[in-house]
Amino acid sequence: MRTLLLWCPDWPVLAAEIVEGVPATDPVAVLHANRVVACSERARAEGVRRGLRRREAQGRCPQLTVVDHDPGRDARAFEPVVAAVEELVAGVEVVRPGSCAVAARGPVRYLGGEEVAAERIVEHVAQTCAVESQVGIADGVFAAGLAARSGRVVPPGGTPEFLAALPVEALGRPALADLLRRLGVRTLADFAALPAGDVLARFGFDGALAHRLAAGRDHRPLAVRQPPVDLAVTAGYDEPLDRVDAAAFAARALAEQLHDRLAGHGLACTRLGIEAVTAHGQELHRVWRHDGLLTAAAIADRVRWQLDGWLSGSNGRAGGRAARPTAGIIRLRLVPDGVIAQAGLQPGLWGEAGEERERAHRALSRVQGILGPEAVVTAVLGGGRSPADQVRLVPWGDERLPARPGQSGSLGQSGSSGQGAQAGRGRSGRAARSPRAAGRSAGRVEPPWPGQLPPPAPAVVLAQPLAATVHDNAGEPVVVSARLQLSAAPARLTVGTGRPAEIVGWAGPWPVDERWWAPAEARRRARFQVCLADGAALLLAVEAGQWLVEAIYD
Repeated sequence: MRTLLLWCPDWPVLAAEIVEGVPATDPVAVLHANRVVACSERARAEGVRRGLRRREAQGRCPQLTVVDHDPGRDARAFEPVVAAVEELVAGVEVVRPGSCAVAARGPVRYLGGEEVAAERIVEHVAQTCAVESQVGIADGVFAAGLAARSGRVVPPGGTPEFLAALPVEALGRPALADLLRRLGVRTLADFAALPAGDVLARFGFDGALAHRLAAGRDHRPLAVRQPPVDLAVTAGYDEPLDRVDAAAFAARALAEQLHDRLAGHGLACTRLGIEAVTAHGQELHRVWRHDGLLTAAAIADRVRWQLDGWLSGSNGRAGGRAARPTAGIIRLRLVPDGVIAQAGLQPGLWGEAGEERERAHRALSRVQGILGPEAVVTAVLGGGRSPADQVRLVPWGDERLPARPGQSGSLGQSGSSGQGAQAGRGRSGRAARSPRAAGRSAGRVEPPWPGQLPPPAPAVVLAQPLAATVHDNAGEPVVVSARLQLSAAPARLTVGTGRPAEIVGWAGPWPVDERWWAPAEARRRARFQVCLADGAALLLAVEAGQWLVEAIYD
């Protein structure tokens, strides 16, 4: 295929200038694995070459500026260049950052010749992106890339002749080129003259691919890039929107327009960005997430709720809601931040699926629009040793992922220091029969978190543990030794300044010794489950000699 390829010399250096402000006119070298992978023209004039080690390159050029290789930076900086090429031609393939190719037939016929097309593209990229580039045209991507190094247009059918005189190093495979040199094969013509079967048997698949390239035959057609479709919708208003009813009317029309545009591309929205600009130039932005697919009505509702939250905000005083804009909205933009293929919604056997769930979604999403995303949260269970560690609060609509792995567990069998857990003991058999002491049966799988509490989980986890005291039958405080031995059986519990309550059953201790290797972060404690005479069940912890109430069981 006749191919036009645009090449930007020393692109990693130019990308460092575009993104990080490193002057490309100075001696600059881009290093990867302590070797030079690209350098500026001034650095080459000082003797710096690709493949040199850092120390040797700096020895040749003491004033050399060294930049780390960053493929992501190169790709981001090259995106405007690709967009500029796509303004003139269609079907661009990005070969690598700094190089892109396109089938030459279309632009050549449209722009009036191969040389004219090459000049137009180079000039347009220079004017649009302020980037110098060169264009090569040949039969195939490989030959066009080599032609771009010298800005040549190889005549149709002349690609094998153009490649014949080039050295084997032009293949871009240093190991193969070195081996071919030692075998006496010095040019691409010599390599292309070898039998294809012998090349495959001697050099493998990559050698066979290089053999095809040396003969002027590409191994694949162009993989053209499809420019991303602009799905966002925007509306401007001559009269600023400062009333909720007017904003709601505008939101519904814009939401239907966005939904129709998405449906036309077979897409559905799962995450919606709402942007607004006021008459005073103030920019407002908020992103809404949804577990399902946003219908036109759902999009309109969220836009209306968000505009209501903005236009009905407080004056910024402490304790109020978010400060309202200083002027009305003159421009509104909806951006489908997350889209998926529209596969349709499956209705239920007895009506619409998830009707109550959708109603709850609408109510909670409206509260978020007024009070902010963090105002509505849901709990997600994960791993951890204490009940508080196992719960993570995520905003409504965000992904419900646990903060730590491991959601199931059984009786904690050891602390993180490797100490063995003591068997639960009780003053009466009621503690052993109660659900508070569940999880002791043999054959349970070890939990992913050593020292984790046994099930069932407590119903209420206190945000701030309550101070408590535990006494024995003689009225003496119960103390837990360093070896997890109790001074006496617990008999009475006093929480804060309340009245003492009789303990009728207890189990524990379950020790936890966390981060013992870091003294500043170390934490050692033991937990107990207790049943009181009034039927209450509590989770206690003793740490540094202080008893605490951590959670309450049903």
